[in-house]
Amino acid sequence: MKKTIGKLLLVFILMIIYAYTLSIENIPDELVIFEGETISLKTLFGINIRANSETMETASSTSETSSVSQNLGTATLQVSLFDTINLKNVNVDILPKTTVIPVGTIAGVKLYTSGVLVVGMSEIEGADNKKYKPYENTGIKEGDTITQINNTEIHSTEELIETVNQAQGEAVKIQYIQEKETKECSIEPVKTSNNEYKLGLWVRDSAAGVGTVTFYEPSTKTFGALGHGITDIDTEELINIASGEFVTTRILNITKGENGNPGKIQGTVENQQNIGKIYKNSKFGIYGTVDNLASLNIDTSKEMEVALREEIQVGKATILCSLDNQNLQEYEIEIEKIYKENNYDNKSMQIKVTDERLLEKTGGIIQGMSGSPIIQNGKFIGAVTHVLVNNPQEGYAVFGDIMLKQSKEVN
Repeated sequence: MKKTIGKLLLVFILMIIYAYTLSIENIPDELVIFEGETISLKTLFGINIRANSETMETASSTSETSSVSQNLGTATLQVSLFDTINLKNVNVDILPKTTVIPVGTIAGVKLYTSGVLVVGMSEIEGADNKKYKPYENTGIKEGDTITQINNTEIHSTEELIETVNQAQGEAVKIQYIQEKETKECSIEPVKTSNNEYKLGLWVRDSAAGVGTVTFYEPSTKTFGALGHGITDIDTEELINIASGEFVTTRILNITKGENGNPGKIQGTVENQQNIGKIYKNSKFGIYGTVDNLASLNIDTSKEMEVALREEIQVGKATILCSLDNQNLQEYEIEIEKIYKENNYDNKSMQIKVTDERLLEKTGGIIQGMSGSPIIQNGKFIGAVTHVLVNNPQEGYAVFGDIMLKQSKEVN
C-alpha cells in the first residue's frame, strides 16, 4: 500500500514539474508591443514576472501577469519563482503607435525558395531496367530544402538537374535544411535509359497564387498581406523563401462557397504590373516593400490607427475587398469572439459575414479573400485568415497588431 502511495505521489510531483516547465517554456524570450498596449502572460502560482526597468509597470497575480508599456524603447521582464529564483528574462521592444492604410486589393503572389524544396520521392528505373531508391537511408525527406550540391549553391530545379548530371554518376554531396537544422548526406545518382542521372527526388523552386493585400504603411513603404503564411501544397510546410514578387492580378472567376466546399477566387498573374517585393513568409502573413504605389489603387487619405486589442469589441465591423477587379467595396461582418491572449496562431477572432451583397456574391469567406482588412470604429483591427469549411459564412481573423509587428521585422 505504501509503495502504491509513494508511486502515486511521485507521479503527481512529476506532473507538477512538467506543468511548471511547460508554463515557463510558453513565456516567450522576446516580445514586441506598441506604446500603451497591455499584454497578458499566463503563469502558474508562484511564477512571478516583474519589470526591472522604469519603462514598464507590472502587476502580478496568481494566474497571470499584465504589463503596460509606459515609454518607447526597450525593457526587460524578469521571470522568477516566488521572486527568489530567477528563471528567465523576457526582452521587450516598445514601438510607437502606428497608422496604416487598409488596402483590400486582390493581388498575385510569386515566391522563390531558398534552394529547392523536396516535395516527394519515387523509385528510379535505371538503364539496366532495375528499380532504385538512391535517396534511401540518407536522412533526407519531404519538406527538406536542398541548398547545395557538391558545394555549389542551388537556386532552382534546373540548377539541381544540371549539377547532378555533371557528376556523371559519381556520388554527390548534398547540403539540406531539415527543421531549421543544416545537414549533409551523400547520394549516388541513378543513370536512366535516357542517359540522365536521377536522385529520385521531386523538387519545387517557386509558388504562385492570389491573395489580398491587407495594409500599406506609408512611413516605411511596407505592406502586409494574407494574414497567414503560404505553405507547399504537397508538404504543407511553410515555404522558406529567398525572394518574392507582388503583382496586380486580373480576376477570372469567383466560385461561390457552400457548406463543405469552400469557394475561391481565380486570377491570373501573367502580364500584370509590379506592386513590390516580398521578403518574409510567416505564419501571420507575407510582408515586403511597395515599389509601385499607384498599382495598389488606394486612397491615401484613409490612413488610420492600428487598434490595440483592448479597443476591439464583439459586434459589428466591416471588411474591405475588391472582388470586381479593383472595385473596392466595404462589407459588414460580425465579430463573434475575441481571443485577446492569443499570440501563437492567426485565429485571433471568430467572425461572421452578415452583408447580403457579399453572401450573394461569394457565399461568405472564400479562398483569395485571406488578408481582407477589418475595420471597427475607424481603426484597423485585423485581417481575414480562415473560413469554416462547414459554414462559409464564418471564419477567423488575425489581430492587426500581430501583422504590424511582423512587418517591422522587414525593415
